[in-house]
Amino acid sequence: MKFTLHDYQDDAVRDVLNNLKKAGRRWHEDADKHAFSLTAATGAGKTVMAAAIFEALFHGDDDYDFEPDPGAVVLWFSDDPSLNEQSRYRLMETADRLNLTDLVVVDNSFNCEKFETGKVYFLNTQKLGKNSLLVRGHVDAEEDSSAPRRMPDLRSFTIWDTIRNTIEDPESSLYLVLDEAHRGMRENGSRNGQGSRPTIVKQLINGFGSVPSVPVVLGISATVERFDEAMKGMEGRATLPNVVVDPAKVQASGLLKDTIILEIPDEVGSFDTVLLRRGTDKLKEKSEAWAEYGVQQGSSGAVLPLMVFQVPNTPDHDEIGVALETIFERWPELSEDSVAHVFGEHSKQTFGAFEVPYIPPERVQETESVRILLAKDAISTGWDCPRAEVMVSFRAATDRTHITQLLGRMVRSPLASRIPGNENLNAVDCLLPHFDKKNVNSVVDSLMSGGEGDEDLPGRRVLTKPITLKPNEHIDEAVWEKFDQLPSQSLPKKQPRPIKRLTLLAHELAADGLVAEAGDVAHKEMHKVLDGARVRYEEEITNARKDVLEVEGKTVRVDVATNDSTFDDFLEASDLAVIEDAYRRACRIISPDLARTYSEHLAADMPDADPEDALIEAHTIVAAIGLVENVSGQLEQEADTLANKWLDDYRVSIRGMDHSRQQVYRNIMEMSGDPVDLGLVRPEIWVQASFAREADGSETKLPEFQGHLMSDADGKFPSEFKGWEQHVIATETARDDHVAWYRNPDKASQDSLGIAYKMGGDNKIVRPDFVFFSKGNDGNLVADIVDPHGDYLADALPKLKGLAIYAESCGDVFRRIDAVSKVGEEFMVLDLKNSDVRGHVLAASEISGLYESHGSIYV
Repeated sequence: MKFTLHDYQDDAVRDVLNNLKKAGRRWHEDADKHAFSLTAATGAGKTVMAAAIFEALFHGDDDYDFEPDPGAVVLWFSDDPSLNEQSRYRLMETADRLNLTDLVVVDNSFNCEKFETGKVYFLNTQKLGKNSLLVRGHVDAEEDSSAPRRMPDLRSFTIWDTIRNTIEDPESSLYLVLDEAHRGMRENGSRNGQGSRPTIVKQLINGFGSVPSVPVVLGISATVERFDEAMKGMEGRATLPNVVVDPAKVQASGLLKDTIILEIPDEVGSFDTVLLRRGTDKLKEKSEAWAEYGVQQGSSGAVLPLMVFQVPNTPDHDEIGVALETIFERWPELSEDSVAHVFGEHSKQTFGAFEVPYIPPERVQETESVRILLAKDAISTGWDCPRAEVMVSFRAATDRTHITQLLGRMVRSPLASRIPGNENLNAVDCLLPHFDKKNVNSVVDSLMSGGEGDEDLPGRRVLTKPITLKPNEHIDEAVWEKFDQLPSQSLPKKQPRPIKRLTLLAHELAADGLVAEAGDVAHKEMHKVLDGARVRYEEEITNARKDVLEVEGKTVRVDVATNDSTFDDFLEASDLAVIEDAYRRACRIISPDLARTYSEHLAADMPDADPEDALIEAHTIVAAIGLVENVSGQLEQEADTLANKWLDDYRVSIRGMDHSRQQVYRNIMEMSGDPVDLGLVRPEIWVQASFAREADGSETKLPEFQGHLMSDADGKFPSEFKGWEQHVIATETARDDHVAWYRNPDKASQDSLGIAYKMGGDNKIVRPDFVFFSKGNDGNLVADIVDPHGDYLADALPKLKGLAIYAESCGDVFRRIDAVSKVGEEFMVLDLKNSDVRGHVLAASEISGLYESHGSIYV
């Protein structure tokens, strides 16, 4: 893979491969057929996950303990050829073990007896249609099978022949991947009065006539319900557990924008021109902001945003022409060839004085000259364009679904990561001139839950009247310097890979010129650890070496006359295949790259031996080391020690790099089984709500507060706080030594202070509500964490324990770390800087009574 997977992607790939391993084995052993889905919200990176799955399926993967399937063939099926092209391009962009020739688009000239193993074939519904050249000559089960087959010239096989021959080949395993699996599943109308005719997709899944059903079906869909509904009635097929990606983890990853800004008219009337001009201004502002960011970050920050101009399905071409005139009047520097359309009419269209060419949806992202894209509703499905950051929709207020679906596809982050500190570049703007406040409520509710009707996504906001906040000019720089010192923790990984982490870090340090030949240095240090282990565990390794070199077994002897059985042990020397198999198992433990370099290191110490014999002996030693349990733990501990030392030594240099490079190192830091302290990034621009949206569609201006680190031009911070939060703010800002305060963002941004905790065996992050800055007794600035959190909540105790552990490791940075809760009519506080209080918190099995017995009144 060319990219490092996010944790949730890594988990999903592992689960899919486990299912495929079971399904493939059961097919070959018992001819059992299976189906399951990979369910992931739009923007989760389904193609990235698919690339990792296919690489492992064809070539194996030690990280997932997955052996390759030598007979694997993947048939990627969708109902749209443009989606197939887009998926194929992304697979090429993502995978480094899939060649161009491994990704085959099935066109009308395709003519093979069966699919080749180790390849992904892209097929769409139209290619299996009755009039397609690929199926011409195939005898339908409902047709006269005695009639001669009429094959097109130069064609020996129909596509159905190819599918049948592949399924029936005992050396092949056909895996069907249904992209957008719920589509194309509805039955067709009646045929010859015999009821509904199965759709092409169902024929492919269930088989028909002489074509057998596909052994393994993997559906990719937005919701589990859609796939399960689609698979109802599938014949003779068992289901495996669906692999479901948590949408909250997708949002937290930074792959999706955090904020969706909706603008609607304040009153009834025609506001097409007004909001179109405003949308053009927003596109221009975003273009300038991205250009400035690009200058700061170099080529890695270059993004050319575009506007999606959404029109009704039967648009007035003259009206669109007037709208285009408005856009160019507002932004005269925009060139006329920056406009394109994705209408169903795949041809140049005339809109007033403008001739606008057609562009395939999958080419929009890469065609940076396109800045204004005209669209109807078809683009809302199967299309992703992270450059699309502004939308103006002329669709009616009743078209809420179409607008929601399209916006759901515009929330992908252009750089596949959150822009640190700048919420304007982490937002998408939508202007709806034909909507009113009441109609927009359903759009807001849908977008807050990812458009699928689930619970709200943590970290996602939909704002209707936001304002821009910048660093408060009334706050002294010393406060920001204190802010820079606050440690924020990473989310520990479920399955940390210290050796891989060290290897990746070495590669990046060498690329940035910080450590010359860092990879060699890292491996030499690990070689020393392995050399030491050979001395320390000499006896265990010697015994393990015997196990590698000798194969033990039993011979059964049966006396035919008496029917008595005897068992005799036998011992045979291992051949090269057995040694190499043991070596490969060791590679999974200490990593293939380290196993290779250590084998070379060992072979170099045998100068008098034949080079091939020396390498076999080295592989035998490595295989033996892999069988000694304690070695891997010691190796991983030393790998983490060296990686953490390098990260600490070059912390200042890394902080001085552009954001994209910092993010690379941040990702490596987070590849740890323990929480890692990360530096906070100063916020530069926040987009904040200024009005509260009521259930009836009315709006109420939010209260404004002074002294916040981020503010408007007047030093004010608008926000709506709950009762407990209001009490904390009032209490803390009334203190004589109070200087400033910070409402910690509740999303996984780099300007949000996070603290790791465990709940039910899972690693999670709590983001305490407030950080207050004050003058200490010695006159120096101090920081206090104050987190009001109800003790009645299910996660209250795990979060409290996380805060206590954080106070033990990072408490020196803070004057106070306080947890506040209301007990009866009184606010109580637990002082987590107090070691006695921490001890009781960490020992507690329930939270009840903690505040009363070990807390004090919060004043």
